[in-house]
Amino acid sequence: MKQRLSILIIAIFCHLALMAQAGLDVAGETDGSDAANQPAFVPMVKVGKALYEGDSIQYVELNPLAIYPQLVFKDEKQRQAYNRLVANVKKVLPIAKEVNNIIIETYDFLQTLPNKKAKEEHLKRVERGIRAEYTPRMKKLTYSQGKLLIKLVYRECDSSSYQLVQAFLGPIRAGFYQAFAALFGASLMKKYDPDGADRYTERIVRQVEAGQI
Repeated sequence: MKQRLSILIIAIFCHLALMAQAGLDVAGETDGSDAANQPAFVPMVKVGKALYEGDSIQYVELNPLAIYPQLVFKDEKQRQAYNRLVANVKKVLPIAKEVNNIIIETYDFLQTLPNKKAKEEHLKRVERGIRAEYTPRMKKLTYSQGKLLIKLVYRECDSSSYQLVQAFLGPIRAGFYQAFAALFGASLMKKYDPDGADRYTERIVRQVEAGQI
């Protein structure tokens, strides 16, 4: 049931992300100013005590920091492209994290329901709720933000969107969504590569999560 729930949530988000890629938004790139309403950074201050040579020493644990060498841009165009990526990550990363939270919370609630029928009815309500809440938000995403969302959902859920859609909706529907995405230069089969093609995205994600940017 947990796997099926994951597939349900990701299938819906893939569909909504593709809606954004299809050009339903005309607002253009954002500056990420609304990201503060959906923060990916959660401040942490943990106070504890540790024993050292018979003495009790108090300590404070804070959020981990992501340490990277300073970036050197070859020109202003490259700098602007990086700044756009920062703004886009700050906008869509909270949504990708919400997917994970929805999966966990809904799965936990399903365990309290008495039978399969009750669980199926609840899953339908979850689907309707997600569509109602997230469709307006997906429509505000730009083309590049829609592509980035698909990748960050993979990062958070550790599975490609195509595989999840195929498992839940079948190969025909998965093929349709993949073909639809290809029309706009996207792919549901792409994996998230934090050490390769997506290394700058991963750098930004870690810094956002640490509250550094």
